[in-house]
Amino acid sequence: MICGVDEAGRGPVFGPLVIAGVTFENEVDVKVLKVRDSKQLTPLQRKTLAKTIKERASNFELLVISASDIDDMRKVMTLNEIEVYAFSTVIKKLKPQQCFVDAADVKEKRFGQAILANLSFAPEMISKHKADAIYPVVGAASILAKTTRDEHIIEIEKKLHKKLDLPLGSGYPADPITISFLKAWLERYGKLPPFVRHSWKTTHHLLSQSKTKTLDNF
Repeated sequence: MICGVDEAGRGPVFGPLVIAGVTFENEVDVKVLKVRDSKQLTPLQRKTLAKTIKERASNFELLVISASDIDDMRKVMTLNEIEVYAFSTVIKKLKPQQCFVDAADVKEKRFGQAILANLSFAPEMISKHKADAIYPVVGAASILAKTTRDEHIIEIEKKLHKKLDLPLGSGYPADPITISFLKAWLERYGKLPPFVRHSWKTTHHLLSQSKTKTLDNF
């Protein structure tokens, strides 16, 4: 039994971190699906493939860590340690013989070893950077993680749209649409919206700017 594990939503200021694991009996079963790294696919292609992957995989697991939980965990853990915990949690449930993971650590082997240290069994561990583009089984996990996170972002945008009629954007700090949304929300409500990661540098900076602007108005 082979397993691929990947995440979506490591860097965004909005929404959850999603970790997906998927198992297949062998490489042939996953190769016939012709999956690729989720970033190389359109949203429609990802959605279609995600349905097929769930139907044909031996098993799959999804772990969704909310923005507020990420903030709480970051009080005692680094982001890499959070991913080690999350990947380990998913792998424990799937119990594969061979596991391929997309390494979050700059040292790919160290990431895999940290995951193994959290397991009560010892699968063969292949930990690589850009594993989603190298191994189809990790590409399959990447697609499940990305489509699940996209669904959460759509729901978040629907909820926030009721209070602020502006597009949310991708949720990433580099997205000007996301930053414009956060600035407009802060200006209107004087605090950050729900579903935002308070422990991010982006939010600290925006809050600092908002407080300075408020003081300048006196």
